[in-house]
Amino acid sequence: MPNIVIIGGGPAGLSAAIYAVRAGMQATVLYKDGGALAKTDKIENYFGFIEPVSGAELLERGQKQAERLGAVLRQTEVTGIEYAAQGFTVKTADGVFDADAVILATGSPRAVPKIEGVAAFEGRGVSYCAICDAFFYRGKDVAVLGQGEYALEEARVLLPVAQSVMLLTNGSEAPADLPDGLRVETRKVSAIEGDELVSRVAFAEGEPLHVSGVFVAYGTAGSGDFARKLGAQLDGTRIKANADGSTAVPGLFAAGDCTGGLLQVAKAVADGAEAAMSAVKFVRK
Repeated sequence: MPNIVIIGGGPAGLSAAIYAVRAGMQATVLYKDGGALAKTDKIENYFGFIEPVSGAELLERGQKQAERLGAVLRQTEVTGIEYAAQGFTVKTADGVFDADAVILATGSPRAVPKIEGVAAFEGRGVSYCAICDAFFYRGKDVAVLGQGEYALEEARVLLPVAQSVMLLTNGSEAPADLPDGLRVETRKVSAIEGDELVSRVAFAEGEPLHVSGVFVAYGTAGSGDFARKLGAQLDGTRIKANADGSTAVPGLFAAGDCTGGLLQVAKAVADGAEAAMSAVKFVRK
């Protein structure tokens, strides 16, 4: 049975799963947490509820509905998506999933770390995609800013290419099970510096780190990160998707807050349904 992998377990992702399984597909939902909806105290503008409902309760109902219909929900962190011989390979902290189509539904973009120089040097030494830009740093010293699974995955991409790779945890403890060859710096980062291009990372104390590039992999990867790596078009940090959820990449769809517009549960649910039906049509071709 064809497998549609949905990344994100909020209203857009769960809605997509419900429509996919009802259309006869296998639907696998990969999610780290309930996102913004799980933290919402009270919702009173969603159709069908006479009394206000908490985001956590609405999310739980959606999860149980999707599972009752046959969707598989796996709580894990997605660290990467790659093209496969047929479809895609989705990498997670707990294993790999093969997908005939992928729906991105991880919500609104993550905030860029508030470190001086990050925004100013974008495209001039600051990158958000190791797969996209590792080639430009062959034989050079680079750093990865982050401390989670997503940051470690970016470092793994860079290690065979760069002269050296330093993981900058920005004050957090070093993660366990580091890849061979990856060095760690736990000092607090104060700025990314250079002239025309990045040349160093300054810390709150001590000597700077001299590097040619800094790869930002803060927190967990969002829909925009995955879309960028696969070649989909972005409008700022939002994924450019058609009305049916399709993107410029065949087999890749997007739904919910990651596409911009009205950031409401009602829109996310509708987006998920549209993206799922488009993914079903794509798989059946």
